[in-house]
Amino acid sequence: MNSRNHSRKLQPWGKMVLLSPLVAVLAGCAVGPDFQHPASPAVTGYTTAPLPVVTVASPGIQGNHQQFVSAPVPAEWWKELRSDKLNGLIGQALQASPTMAAAQATLRQAQETYAARAGSTLYPQVDANLSGQRQRVNPSTLGQTGDARVFNLYNTSVGVHYQLDLAGGNRRALEALAARAEYRRYELEGARLTLAANIVTTAITQARLAGQIQATEAILRAQDEQLHITRERVRLGQAAPDDVLALQTQVEQTRAGLPLLRKQLQQNEHLLAVLAGRAPGAGGLPTFTLEEFTLPSDLPLVLPSELVRRRPDIQAAEALLHAANAEYGVAVAKLYPQLNISASLGSQALSTGALFGGGSAVWSLIGQLTQPLFNPGLPAEKRASLAAFDAAAANYQSVVLEALRNVADVLRALDNDAQTLAALATADIAAQGSLESMQRQYALGAASYVQLLTAQQQAQQNRINLIAAQSQRLVDSAALYQALGGGWVASAESLR
Repeated sequence: MNSRNHSRKLQPWGKMVLLSPLVAVLAGCAVGPDFQHPASPAVTGYTTAPLPVVTVASPGIQGNHQQFVSAPVPAEWWKELRSDKLNGLIGQALQASPTMAAAQATLRQAQETYAARAGSTLYPQVDANLSGQRQRVNPSTLGQTGDARVFNLYNTSVGVHYQLDLAGGNRRALEALAARAEYRRYELEGARLTLAANIVTTAITQARLAGQIQATEAILRAQDEQLHITRERVRLGQAAPDDVLALQTQVEQTRAGLPLLRKQLQQNEHLLAVLAGRAPGAGGLPTFTLEEFTLPSDLPLVLPSELVRRRPDIQAAEALLHAANAEYGVAVAKLYPQLNISASLGSQALSTGALFGGGSAVWSLIGQLTQPLFNPGLPAEKRASLAAFDAAAANYQSVVLEALRNVADVLRALDNDAQTLAALATADIAAQGSLESMQRQYALGAASYVQLLTAQQQAQQNRINLIAAQSQRLVDSAALYQALGGGWVASAESLR
């Protein structure tokens, strides 16, 4: 938004969340522009080229086709993967995660901060006072004669103080606090979405690494056997020593890859434990395989104009924009007169018995009107607040653009991943067919054992790539649910 057109562009926002009906009505009289929701993105799609009606299908697990449908994202979207162990783990994590606990506590703090400010500005402040003092008065200090007197003086009173919010500065301050409380609410929803997505991704990664370790171990066994046979052939004079060295290099390279995969798997398990709110050494976490996940066939897709109302990070950026707009109104209100009214009614007497007797009543009524005449800091504060609004507007635009890019990346990844898996599945079928043919030839004596071992290694190597492609389709499907903001939607009911 252009700061020069700020006051002209902003229109009344409507019902203000967390504010009382009285404040919502009076806020229309406050100085400074009323907040207006930013305009929705003008684009109707995420990518320049159209998306395929359905993705490519391939044989094997996670190979079914996927299509994009106009449907709401389920609140518990991870259940679309059809893994009971995953559902249970995420349910536990949402209750036990310290990240969620911190976000919830931060939200409560923001709400109570708003309540504290509302209680001190919306209503008159009433204080009761009861005091007693003992005094010694010397008449000579007043130019009089006589002995010094010692007496007691008792006071009791009720005081009322209220600031008439003529310019609406207090109401704008409350509006800013309400917006910041909403920002914390969106942060909580974002933390919930991120936690669930991280657990899904970590669980799928665990399944991928476990499968790749098994395939790598099978390759290593075949290579060890091939190396043993080659050494025997060298001993019998049927092979050169260089053949042994070449095979030994290959074996050790494969063996060196196993600790790296195991390290990744172990670190992945530690991460999964922490995400679930447990210590890494606590144990008791479920293990996952790719076979127990189901690739969703129908993936939801919403228009960009609806995305901005769904993603918690976009809603959080809008809440900060709302707060900056209200804080600009606070800075403007400081340039206007401030009217404070205070009154007190009480009793004053020399003894407690006479404190409420006739003639002991005292009262006061004070009205104070303050108008800044010369304070160079106030216009600078106003300009600073306007610059903060411009920064919040630019940040909002950046968050929206990043969200659109996020969705576009995932949509393209889903299409390309399906094509990759289809090619690798076809290659796997060919590798398995070649292995079966080699097994038949070996049984008939038409192929050597070394040739059989080579065919086994090729099949397992292709299996490693196939596992990676299968897991990537699952990861990107979960990424789409996350990119669309999960199943949470900013509605009036959710903001209460």
